[in-house]
Amino acid sequence: MAERVKRSHHNAEALAAGLPPLMVAAERVATTVSQGVHGRRRVGQGETFWQFRRYQSGDSVQRIDWRQSAKNDPIFIRETEWEAAQSVWLWRDGSPSMSFSSDDTITTKQERAELLLMALASLLVRGGEHVALLGTGAPPSSGRHVLSRLWNEIEGGYAASGGLPPFVMLPRHGRLVMIGDFLSPLDQVRLAVNAYAHHGIRGHVLQIVDPAEETFPYDGRIQFEGPEEEGSAVIGNVESIAGTYQGVFKTHLEGVQSIARSAGWGYTRHRTDQTPEVALMSLYVALSDLGRT
Repeated sequence: MAERVKRSHHNAEALAAGLPPLMVAAERVATTVSQGVHGRRRVGQGETFWQFRRYQSGDSVQRIDWRQSAKNDPIFIRETEWEAAQSVWLWRDGSPSMSFSSDDTITTKQERAELLLMALASLLVRGGEHVALLGTGAPPSSGRHVLSRLWNEIEGGYAASGGLPPFVMLPRHGRLVMIGDFLSPLDQVRLAVNAYAHHGIRGHVLQIVDPAEETFPYDGRIQFEGPEEEGSAVIGNVESIAGTYQGVFKTHLEGVQSIARSAGWGYTRHRTDQTPEVALMSLYVALSDLGRT
């Protein structure tokens, strides 16, 4: 038994040796999270009975289980498990601002975005979902080969390079995950999200920020360089504007969250000094909830 486990470990190491480091890291993150969501079932349009729950305003009368309701005072709904595979499109911000990291010990926003994208794709294909990278033209598909295809598309420059995703006509009731820093003006963020929401696409916004962008831990005389050709600015006694900056940045973050919520989408904020597993768990659970009727 011990020899078989040892041999399997060596085989796994040999397999991983031929993969890009970020793909290996993504698989590790996905495996950790999958242990926390293993066995999670989703309510939906299947035929297998899952559970009864109390009737809520807006539920279809056709879903009432009259036999179960007759046994109790409340009216009960009969829920079934979700059995239809879903198509999920993934997008990550490719703008220059994503290359920022305030500390050599902290990953860049782009590296974290790609790690979470690949880890999420791994979780989804493990669950039998169909996945595709938005903007490549490739149709969603399932199976472990999808991960290699996604990575090749990202590495080959086929992924979007802008700060917001372009509008691509997707099948109604598809799902879309946007991963980026969303530092574009709020009116542009609203247009990008609503363009999909108004066509019946359900989605989730994962906003990634560097800790220094949120806390602004600078003092003295600092020269700031714009990552997207905004130019540079030298500010003396920079701590004097810290409060104003933090207020503006907080307002922007809350604005992005409000845009997502108003569209009926999910929203998660993630800092690059935090572990990726927390963000991935929240994102995956939110996507599972999107599968509900």
